[in-house]
Amino acid sequence: MDEEYDVIVLGTGLKECILSGLLSVDGLKVLHMDRNDYYGGDSTSLNLNQLWKKFRGEEKPPAHLGASRDYNVDMVPKFMMANGTLVRTLIHTDVTKYLSFKAVDGSFVFSKGKIHKVPATDMEALKSPLMGIFEKRRARNFFIYVQDYNDADPRTHQGLDLTRMTTRELIAKHGLSDDTIDFIGHALALHRDDRYLSEPAIDTVKRMKLYSESLARFQGGSPYIYPLYGLGELPQAFARLSAVYGGTYMLNKPECKVGLTASMLIIYAIMCEFFYPILYCRLNLIWRGKCVVLHQKVKLPSARRLSVILLTWPTRYISLFSIDVIL
Repeated sequence: MDEEYDVIVLGTGLKECILSGLLSVDGLKVLHMDRNDYYGGDSTSLNLNQLWKKFRGEEKPPAHLGASRDYNVDMVPKFMMANGTLVRTLIHTDVTKYLSFKAVDGSFVFSKGKIHKVPATDMEALKSPLMGIFEKRRARNFFIYVQDYNDADPRTHQGLDLTRMTTRELIAKHGLSDDTIDFIGHALALHRDDRYLSEPAIDTVKRMKLYSESLARFQGGSPYIYPLYGLGELPQAFARLSAVYGGTYMLNKPECKVGLTASMLIIYAIMCEFFYPILYCRLNLIWRGKCVVLHQKVKLPSARRLSVILLTWPTRYISLFSIDVIL
C-alpha cells in the first residue's frame, strides 16, 4: 500500500464514490476506505445476511427465508427518473456498462380511499377516473402548453413570463380544479408540499416536462427505472470506475478516522460521510423514522414494481411523500 495520496475518501456513499471515480479519471491518486464491509454507506442494498447482522446482531436469518444472495434490500428505497440528472450522469461517465436496469411497471396515486394509475398514454388519460370529462379537456390544454413550452423560444410562451408568474396564477388561467392541481403538483411534478403554488411556475413546468420525457424514453408504464440489483449498485459502479483508473479501495475498516499533522499537508483533500470523526470530534446521531400503514381494504395493483403517491391528507399542513413498492 502506498503512503501518499492526493485524495482520501472515507465512506462509500453515492456522492463519495462519484467524486472518487471522477478524481481517479482525472489522474489523482485516491485512497477510498469504508468502515463497513459493503459499498453504499447509508444508501446501500443489503443481502439477507447483511440485513440480519445490521438489525439483529450476530443472529442468523431463518432458513425458510431462502438464500441470502436472493435479497437486495435498499436502506433508502428510491426510483430514478429515466431522463433525470442522475441517469444522464451515469451515461456521461460510462458506468452504465457495469449496471442493469428495469423499467418500473406503473405509477399510482392514492386518492379518496382508492389507488389509481397515473395515465401513461392518451387512452389511459381518457379512461382515468381521476378527472371528469370536462376537467380532462381543460387539463389537456394545460398539458399541451407544458409540452410545447421551450425556454429558448418565446413563441411557445404565449406571452407569459413563467419566471415571474406563480404556479397558482398559471393554473388559474386554465381553470383547473383543486383535485387536478393536487394531481399535477404531486403526481406529475413530484412536489412534496404546496409551497410550489406560490413559487415561479417555471420550476413546475420543467418538472412536468421531465416526467413526460422520462415516460417517453423507454415507452414504459411509468417514468421510473430501477437498478436490477438495488440502489447499492450505483456507488459500486463508480467504485469500479475509480479502481480501473488506479483508485485504492479498503472496506471493513471500522476504526477509520482522520487526524491531521503538519507532515500530512501534502494531501489535497479529505472527503467523508458525516459519521466519520474529523480531528477526533464526535458527532451527534440523529434518528428519523417514517411508517406508512395502508388499510387491508386498499387493493394494490398487480404490478410487481410500482410507485404510490399519497394524496389523502391536505398537503398544506404536512409534507407529502411517496412510497416505492417492489413486490
